Amino acid sequence: MNSNKIYMTQALKKAWQYQLRTYPNPAVGALILCNNEIIALEAHQKAGTSHAEVLAFISAYETLSGEEIEFDRFDAHQAHDFLYALPQNFFSECIIYVTLEPCSHEGKTPSCASLLAELKPKKVVVAMLDPIEGHDGGLKRLEEQGIEVEVGVCEKEALELLEPFLIWQERAFVLFKIAQTSNGKIGGGYLTSKESLTHVHQLRSVCSKMIIGGNTVRVDRPTLDCRFSLNSFWGNEAPDIVIYSKEDNFDRDIPLFSVEHRKVEIRDNLKDFDRPSFILIEGGEGMINALKDKIDWLLQYQAPKLSSHVSNYSIDLNLEFLFEDKRGVDLLLWSKRSKK
Repeated sequence: MNSNKIYMTQALKKAWQYQLRTYPNPAVGALILCNNEIIALEAHQKAGTSHAEVLAFISAYETLSGEEIEFDRFDAHQAHDFLYALPQNFFSECIIYVTLEPCSHEGKTPSCASLLAELKPKKVVVAMLDPIEGHDGGLKRLEEQGIEVEVGVCEKEALELLEPFLIWQERAFVLFKIAQTSNGKIGGGYLTSKESLTHVHQLRSVCSKMIIGGNTVRVDRPTLDCRFSLNSFWGNEAPDIVIYSKEDNFDRDIPLFSVEHRKVEIRDNLKDFDRPSFILIEGGEGMINALKDKIDWLLQYQAPKLSSHVSNYSIDLNLEFLFEDKRGVDLLLWSKRSKK
């Protein structure tokens, strides 16, 4: 593996830490190198906040200057204004690695391509071009400013990272979440660490809606809120819920029905999969069997424990592993349905 791939791999790994939490934006990572030393490694974290490149340049500034910024680095407009005001050539010896072509358009945040064109780093290395028409053209702008660019480093891996974003441009991206022990048991209350719970609650806070099976509601009597992600950055708005059940015989006094500012529907059929969105599914064996043809990816939180509980997922489903990480003591596995 050459050095460019090594650096880009680190940027990709950083982006995976925020996969789906950036909905409806893509997950993007950025690394900055100066005189063969890594001085910044950042990722886009939440839609409407500073992009990966901006966070990386802010971090690089702090490293090079030895001074900490005094404003909110996630405020994209403040961050852009600050970087534009720096002396010319401040980053002239820097190389930036980005997992996706810097955005050329103006949206909730300013254009990263315009910023890079002004900052003029020594080189910009990009894993893949932006495939969305109207968002592309960023590298062309950099080349017009005489900045050296390189494209296609770890392109396959970058495309895997970007897959949810591409899917929800056309239809619903569907994620099935699994929490289980090391021997595949799924029953018996909370199985995973607080870090895993925090992660899934942050996914709940950004998803378009959650789907859950009727048996899970009857047996577990869940709340399905976002209480573990309660802070000013992630917010606390609980997702709308669809209970998939042939019978409407639920206890309306359980916590699930009392969460404010959300809608709970009970359906014996499911729709809305054709609408661009992010759907999160939580449930047991019945749910995964009923919706296996709709599922795009699976997210498994595997706790380091064994259990004698009888519940598991009895299903035949071939998977392709995408990325492995940890949350607390738990193993976190991203995978997708295999086409083989």
